[in-house]
Amino acid sequence: MKTRPFGRTGLEISEVIFGAGFVGGIIIHADDDTRRTVIRKALDAGINWIDTAQSYGDGKSEEALGWLLNELPAADRPYVSTKFRLDAGRLDDIPGQIERALEASLTRLQADKVTLYQLHNPIGQDGFTVEHVLGRGGVCDTLERLRGQGLFDHIGFTALGDPAQCRQVIDSGRMDSAQVYYNLINPSAGFPVPAAWSTQDFQRLIDACAAKGVAVMDIRIFAAGVLTAGGEHDRIMPITPKSSYAEERARAEAVFTVLGDRYGTWAQTALRFGLANPGVSGVVIGMAEIAHLEEALAGAALGPLPAEAIEALKPVWARDFT
Repeated sequence: MKTRPFGRTGLEISEVIFGAGFVGGIIIHADDDTRRTVIRKALDAGINWIDTAQSYGDGKSEEALGWLLNELPAADRPYVSTKFRLDAGRLDDIPGQIERALEASLTRLQADKVTLYQLHNPIGQDGFTVEHVLGRGGVCDTLERLRGQGLFDHIGFTALGDPAQCRQVIDSGRMDSAQVYYNLINPSAGFPVPAAWSTQDFQRLIDACAAKGVAVMDIRIFAAGVLTAGGEHDRIMPITPKSSYAEERARAEAVFTVLGDRYGTWAQTALRFGLANPGVSGVVIGMAEIAHLEEALAGAALGPLPAEAIEALKPVWARDFT
């Protein structure tokens, strides 16, 4: 497993990040032996980062990771990131919300601190704006104070919602990392797309992160299963506006009509696409079974998707998959 710099933090992290969320959901839904096995296989393969959130399985992901990681010697434990989501109806108490969420997450994780603590609200939706993040007494002020107490090392956010407001947060220099939506069916965080682009344009957010030394965690690399041959997770709603599972599946078919199986399975090709962007620190993968981890590891071993494949896709993106 190769590693990459995690932005300006000084950390070196594995190219593949173990996603312990609902999509795939092996940490939430599998039996204890399977969960224990998949964690140890991931660590043995060189994965050194696990990402979770308070909302994943209503805390079940954090609870499972709490006992799973505490079974390991301290020296063998990976970096851990978790996330909080603010109640948009109670934005008059941002500090209190964050403090209570962090305390609950650390309790479930059976930990004194985490490596990275992240805001998980889409910015510019439900009345939650960039002012709530950067303004006095807001998210960043609170997180910087809590970091000073030694409860986590680094601060991040999920760059969903209004891309212009997400860019403001990145440009502020107050975030160490951003989770960015970037995959074969929506490359707009890393490539220019046509003005008539039919889904959300993430306006080259990866470039904005690179300019500020902000680490990029590439999320939804499989588009919730759309970019795997089976499409197992078709019940998971797309997280981008103006899109549906059927539309995303059609885009995936267009991609693989061009690429075929020359670069591995669908999932491996999708993973390799994320790794082809040097602005990506790590690709977050979700999985439903141990075989999915093994497939992803084999894909990572093949290396980044070659330039010839990306060049072949540019005309597909330019015509918005039509």
